[in-house]
Amino acid sequence: MKNLFTHIKGDVLGGLTAGIVALPLALAFGVSSGLGPSAGLYGAIFLSFFAALFGGTPTQISGPTAPMTAVSMVVIASILGAHNGSLEQALPYILGVFLLSGLFQIALGVLGVGKYIKYIPYPVVSGFMTAIGVIILITQILPVLGYDVKNDTEYIEQFKPLAEERILEKILVDESKEGLLVLEDFEETIRRAGEVNENSIHEEAVNLAKNNSSGVVGTIKTLPRALGGINWIEVIIAISTIIIIYGFKKITTAIPSTLVALLIVSAAAIGFGVNYISIQQIPDGFPKIQWTIFTEFSFLHLIPYILTALTLSLLGAIDSLLTSIVADNLTKTRHLPNKELIGQGIGNSIGAIFGGIPGAGATIRTVVNIHSGGKTRVSGMVASLVLLIILLAVSPLASQIPAAVLAGILVTVV
Repeated sequence: MKNLFTHIKGDVLGGLTAGIVALPLALAFGVSSGLGPSAGLYGAIFLSFFAALFGGTPTQISGPTAPMTAVSMVVIASILGAHNGSLEQALPYILGVFLLSGLFQIALGVLGVGKYIKYIPYPVVSGFMTAIGVIILITQILPVLGYDVKNDTEYIEQFKPLAEERILEKILVDESKEGLLVLEDFEETIRRAGEVNENSIHEEAVNLAKNNSSGVVGTIKTLPRALGGINWIEVIIAISTIIIIYGFKKITTAIPSTLVALLIVSAAAIGFGVNYISIQQIPDGFPKIQWTIFTEFSFLHLIPYILTALTLSLLGAIDSLLTSIVADNLTKTRHLPNKELIGQGIGNSIGAIFGGIPGAGATIRTVVNIHSGGKTRVSGMVASLVLLIILLAVSPLASQIPAAVLAGILVTVV
């Protein structure tokens, strides 16, 4: 315990700096995943803390990363599609896959797979990372152009007939489960159908439209509509963010340029009363356990995604251990690969239970931590606590961040 706090000053400074660097990226990756900024923030908080506490790389800072977010995006889109675009219905299965991937990571560490990760050929890793970059870049085109499907009334109208069909289908399924669906008596079906109003039809149509315009394919299909009505305010916000991120680095690297861009552009947009599209509301208070993972769990529904969860866990393992090697080179130490996988698995599992997206060891944040004085696992836990304090203290203010700012940040990440 004494050794753990020997470098407390450097660890606090390193963790504080890494936590600040992690904030805009966590929010951006959360939005990109499709679960919203809070999911990115929750993932960063729990993964950073528990991966540091139980992992095998003392200076590692973990959180949502581009590769993990890109694969999570595919998982979320496919499960949403299977549930007619309803996030409420799909969320238990989405988080179930994330929880399963964390458990797989723990198993990989226990089985001693970590030491073999280094044998993966570099061209494979490079090609995969390039593909991830392309996916993220394409999916950020719509927010950069200022297109929000919720505001495209004409597009949503196209989905209303299908929305009515989906609502009726749900009524029939619910009645079947309750034992009310019989040929002799359709009175209950008629009564429930009569309770369907225009608002519920519109809400279902919005879900279907959002699902249809998400991901790489959805972006490409929706692009002509976005180009036909470019919101130049959003474009200016995104471009300003990108310019500041690259330009501020030439002034100093002591202060994270992503954070500077986030603060300056957001403050300008709010201060000048610009009519912009903000990110989703970030809930107040400590993250809540998502009990629906357990109460609505169905192993049969999860079976098709077992290989996806395994892929996610392997990707997280590769991503984390590559960062561990970078940390070793900077600190002249040697990490424990299997222990690191167990720590990452525990962090991702707990993060999923609280509604966070999965992540891995983050190279930029780890390097920032080391250069700022971080030397032990305390630094990773401090980074987590910094994000938690920001969540508890300024979440209403953070909810006013323009969506185009986070899109601009992600473009630079690519």
